[in-house]
Amino acid sequence: MRNRFFLGVNFLLFGLPLAHAQRFTDLIPGNDLAGWVPRGGNAKYAVENHEIVGSCVRNTPNSFLCTERTYSDFILEYDFKVDYRLNSGVQIRSECFDQKTQIEWRGKKIDVPAKRVHGYQIEIDPEPSRDRWWSGGLYDEGARDWLFPGSLGGDGKAFTEQGRKLFKQGDWNHVRVEAIGDSIKTWLNGKALVDVHDSRVMRGFIGLQVHGIGNDATKEGAEVRWRNLRIADMTPKDNTLTKEERADGWQLLWDGKTTKGWRGAKIDTFPTHGWEINDGVLTVLSSGGKESAAGGDIITTKRYSQFEISVDFKISEGANSGIKYFVQPNLDSITGTGAKAATGSAIGPEFQILDDEHHPDAKLGRDGNRTEGGLYDLIAPAKTKRTNPVGAWNNAHIIVRGNHVEHWLNGIKVVEYERGSADFRSLVAMSKYKTIPGFGEWADGHILLQDHGDRVSFKNIKIREIK
Repeated sequence: MRNRFFLGVNFLLFGLPLAHAQRFTDLIPGNDLAGWVPRGGNAKYAVENHEIVGSCVRNTPNSFLCTERTYSDFILEYDFKVDYRLNSGVQIRSECFDQKTQIEWRGKKIDVPAKRVHGYQIEIDPEPSRDRWWSGGLYDEGARDWLFPGSLGGDGKAFTEQGRKLFKQGDWNHVRVEAIGDSIKTWLNGKALVDVHDSRVMRGFIGLQVHGIGNDATKEGAEVRWRNLRIADMTPKDNTLTKEERADGWQLLWDGKTTKGWRGAKIDTFPTHGWEINDGVLTVLSSGGKESAAGGDIITTKRYSQFEISVDFKISEGANSGIKYFVQPNLDSITGTGAKAATGSAIGPEFQILDDEHHPDAKLGRDGNRTEGGLYDLIAPAKTKRTNPVGAWNNAHIIVRGNHVEHWLNGIKVVEYERGSADFRSLVAMSKYKTIPGFGEWADGHILLQDHGDRVSFKNIKIREIK
């Protein structure tokens, strides 16, 4: 699942890189490693003559020098020169978590240890002893192994034959990478190599790898060098639609500037306080964690029945909020136990937004069904969910086709259910919504952004109605 949908780039036939003007940023801006952080092993990194030099160290695992900043859509170019005895690579859209995590792919579960750099790697593979020559290929470091050539396509033998002709042993080689939406393409010395679509990770850091050499003293100090390392950020501007999105029926649900199309859940106008619009971001302000006690929830002026909605959101520490759909604003609010409440949020199924680590609601409900990404108080999100930290942007994507509903969090499907099914009604009967007839089965309703008394920000609110 893509969390930014056919992002704003005009594509040419593969074999030609994107031709329109790009503004590149130098990733080696000075004579030091400012803007970079080491992860993994203890290989040595330094800047020499505007080149980053990585040197092998014995008895240490794979080492990575990683950008502090993460990137989503970009064009990356660099030259590399590598000792023929080594294997190396450049990570893109990569991650490293403090705790162990698990990746589910094609029915298999892959365990990733804590503090392990993992993600897409543009391979540097010059070793004559292997006679493989897969430089420019796509590898999934610490996760799924070879993708191209490999599980996503490409013939290994043909790739080797081509690579043997392209690769410049002992000299500088040039690589270009285009990562736009779920499309990843590579070129080596001007020749097109990889062309795949994959959406396991849509954003991450850039990393320069020095491969572990075990206890091999003959490789101690062997080097890989990078120069002309530059990147063009191709992520579309916030609160805009690309030509492809418009052609596919997407519309902005919030224009990024005004309150047009929105009103208070309990009033006919937009709240006069409790919400602010600043620099393309819509923010519900903190009021001490009291639900709908300040500006109150806001809802769309229009009702929707079948749709896809995409929302970027950012939470503050300990925050609670949500995105609701099929909202019926005239129903009485209820407490956490289902009792009628004098004040509170409007009623509708909810994509939960929560700081799972610091908000007590994460430990209430049943089996995690009040944690981020879940169907609040009904269905817990999948354990494979990936949540960006407090202060970073996340993406919520909700799909409603008839009675079938899906929640996606940062490109991973975390909830799936059928409205009106026996299972759904059983879950409702055990929830705080048990006293509300026909909960979640209404033909249509409003979209809602919740005021739960905590500071939470929203942008890039987009909807596509499904006919």
